[in-house]
Amino acid sequence: MKFNPCMKHKLIRDSVRHFAETELAPIAAEIDRNAVFPVDAIEKMKKLNYFGLQVPKEFGGADLDSISTAIVVEEISRVCAAVGLCVTVHNGVAVYPFLQFANQEQKEEYLPRLASGEIIGAFSLTEANAGSDAGSVETTAVKNGREYILNGTKIFVTNGGICDLSLIFALTNTDQKQLQSSVFIVESSFAGFLRGELEDLCGMRANPVSSLFLEDCRVPEKNLLGKLGMGMKIGMTTLDNGRIGVAAQALGIAQGAYEAAVKYAKERQQFKKPIASLQTIQNYIADMATEQAAARLLLYRACALKDEGAPFGCEAAMAKLYCSSVASRITSLAVQIHGGYGYSKEYDVERYFRDAKVTEIYEGTSEIQRMVIARAVLSQLIL
Repeated sequence: MKFNPCMKHKLIRDSVRHFAETELAPIAAEIDRNAVFPVDAIEKMKKLNYFGLQVPKEFGGADLDSISTAIVVEEISRVCAAVGLCVTVHNGVAVYPFLQFANQEQKEEYLPRLASGEIIGAFSLTEANAGSDAGSVETTAVKNGREYILNGTKIFVTNGGICDLSLIFALTNTDQKQLQSSVFIVESSFAGFLRGELEDLCGMRANPVSSLFLEDCRVPEKNLLGKLGMGMKIGMTTLDNGRIGVAAQALGIAQGAYEAAVKYAKERQQFKKPIASLQTIQNYIADMATEQAAARLLLYRACALKDEGAPFGCEAAMAKLYCSSVASRITSLAVQIHGGYGYSKEYDVERYFRDAKVTEIYEGTSEIQRMVIARAVLSQLIL
C-alpha cells in the first residue's frame, strides 16, 4: 500500500486548493455569519465535476479514485467546511447508493443529472426517534397500486433546504409480512414532499440543513432503490462510505486551523519575540502536526482498501473516529494559540472550532464508531 500521493493526487490538490482559495475563501466568513448557501460558487463547482467525483465517465462523472475524492473534500473543507459538507454528502451518501444498488434504468435516469449537479442529493435516515438506532425509523411506505404512499418526518437533513432528490428510508411490508425498512428515491417535486425551516446551527451554517416532511407523498414503484426490505443493508453500506467523506472533511478543517495557528504563532509578539519561539506553543504545534499526519494515513488506508474492493467498514470507522477527534483537538489548540483573538469572529479559527464539533456526531457518533470497531476486533475481522 502506497501512502505517498502520486502526481495525479498532487495536481488534484493544487487545482482544488486554488479554486477554494480563489472562490470560497473571500466569502467563507460571510456565508457562515449569515447562514447563506453560496449558489454562485456552487454553480462554478458543478462545471468542475465536483458533484460527480466517483461517477463513471459513461454517466458524465470524473471517475476518481477514493483518495482523489478525499483530497477534493479535504481541500474544500480546509477553506469552507459547510461547502465541503454539501459535496461529501452529495457524493458520499446520495450518489454512492446509486452506484451500488440502483438498477440500470435508475442509473441512466439519475446519475448524469447528479454528476452534473443539475440535481443535488440528500440522505434521509435520521428521525426524532431514530439516529444512532438506525433500525427504529417510523416513516412508513404503503403500497397503493403502482405507487408507494410515504408518511413521516426526517430531521437534520444535510442539503435538505436545497436538495432536488432525497433517499428516504421508510418501513414497508416485505414478502415475510414483516415491517422492514426500504429506500425510496424521492424527488422534491413529488406531491407531498415538504421542507421545514432551516436549522440555526452552531457550525456548518452555510449548509441548508432542514427537516423533510412526507405527507401522503406519492412515489412511483420504480423509485424503490434496491429490493424491498434492503434498507438496513443499503444504509450501513452507505454510511461506511460516508464516514470516509466525513473523515476527509474533518481533516480539512484540522488542516485549515493548523495552518492558521502556525502563521499566527510566527507573527504574534509577546515578551518581545514571536510566540512560536515559546516551548509551550512549539509543543502544541508539534502535537497538531503529528496528529494530522496520523489522521491522513488512517484516512488514506480506508480509501485504498475501498478501491481494492476489500472490506473497509472498520477502517472507515477508525478514520472517521480519529479524524473527527483530531479536528476538535487541533481547532481547540488553534483557538488557544490565538488567545483572545481566537474567540473573535474576525479570525477563521473561531469558525473552524465550531465546524469541527459536528464531525464527531453525524454519519454516526464517535460512540457508534467505537462500537463498529470493537465488533470488528472481537469478531476477528481485524487484528
